[in-house]
Amino acid sequence: MNKDKLDMQSPDLVNENFEKLAALFPNCVTEGAEGKAIDFDLLKQELSHAVIEGNKERYRLEWPGKREAIVTANLPTTKTLRPVREDSVDFDNTENLYIEGDNLEVLKLLQESYLGKIKMIYIDPPYNTGKDFVYKDNFSKDAQEELIESGQKDEYNQRLVANPETAGRYHSDWLNMMYPRLKLARNLLSNDGAVYISIDDNEVENLKKLCDEVFGESNFRNYLMVRRRVKSLNVQFADNGLKTMNVGYEYVLVYSKTDEFTFKALRKEKKNAPTKGTWNVFWSGADRPTMRYEILGFTPETGQWRWSKEKAMIGVDNYNEYLNNSATKFTLEEYWKSTGEKLKFVRRIENGTGKNGGVQYWIAPSSTSLRTTNWTDIEVSEIHKEFDLPFQNPKSTKLIQTLIETIDDKNFIVLDFFSGSATTAH
Repeated sequence: MNKDKLDMQSPDLVNENFEKLAALFPNCVTEGAEGKAIDFDLLKQELSHAVIEGNKERYRLEWPGKREAIVTANLPTTKTLRPVREDSVDFDNTENLYIEGDNLEVLKLLQESYLGKIKMIYIDPPYNTGKDFVYKDNFSKDAQEELIESGQKDEYNQRLVANPETAGRYHSDWLNMMYPRLKLARNLLSNDGAVYISIDDNEVENLKKLCDEVFGESNFRNYLMVRRRVKSLNVQFADNGLKTMNVGYEYVLVYSKTDEFTFKALRKEKKNAPTKGTWNVFWSGADRPTMRYEILGFTPETGQWRWSKEKAMIGVDNYNEYLNNSATKFTLEEYWKSTGEKLKFVRRIENGTGKNGGVQYWIAPSSTSLRTTNWTDIEVSEIHKEFDLPFQNPKSTKLIQTLIETIDDKNFIVLDFFSGSATTAH
């Protein structure tokens, strides 16, 4: 018998039983203080036709370490900020501030000077892909002890620990890292401010629930979808079937502090932009009796007109002016351009019928359209050819610039406390 091929350890029956239960009841697998665990109350419920009394049910996000994360956010810090003039550019006049340090402690230090003063926060935290690191916040250990335990620190002496998918508290460790930072970040936002958070599929659901709790569900604004560079890795496996499709986009979650926040309306260039305007029905299905009035001999019985009577009558007069004085010399598009591209037009089709009686308004040709949540014309990352960066996928400067442009203000403070490739600073 070959001893080299013998498994010199007896089977781990507990682990085998756990895996069998997990396969049968994946909804009963949870994360406990010691790692992955079985929710026995839920398992009992799966095996019973009667309601099993267990922990009181609530609609909320729970995970091991949540209470400690709340305490961590509230603990005061004794650290201070020290200016480094020799590494600074125009220190006395610059309006930019770059702080090197533990981002949790820095967020606490900023509470005094920037409380309620920051209009926009953008962050690109670790995505928790199973290959990256998360910050480990434990202020009860000294620096040397923590360094030995974690085995790694980042370039700013922040405590980092690997968080592989096999970790028992894979999601919990990430949530414990994010919760206190978001809680402190909310304090810094002005009432008309918002936070923008980049994330991918790995934690987008947990991040949404976490932000619902920290910022309030009513303050959720949008998921923005941003294009991701598609790798050709899956091509070699395509003939045999794929476990997952290539991921084509990532997300930016937007939360406001209060309902005072509004986006600045952004426009983007259209492909194959039209050169001719179009006529559309002036009637709307919304029902406001005060917006039902006579236009060119017709008054709707239901619904409403799109504009106020005063604005609509100006549109009628503009179109009559065109018909009477310019229709034989110019197209409507040419006339509209010659008058400064400002005029609105309203007409009624002869013998028009239906709910709108044939009343129409003119939509001018436009080379742009309002931005929606589909930002797949912008790439998440970019390759910098003009200088070297020690990052494989630095965040796109166009993405950050466009996000900043959604803030409807000309003079405001932007904060990024997960610097990474420092695209926001760029």
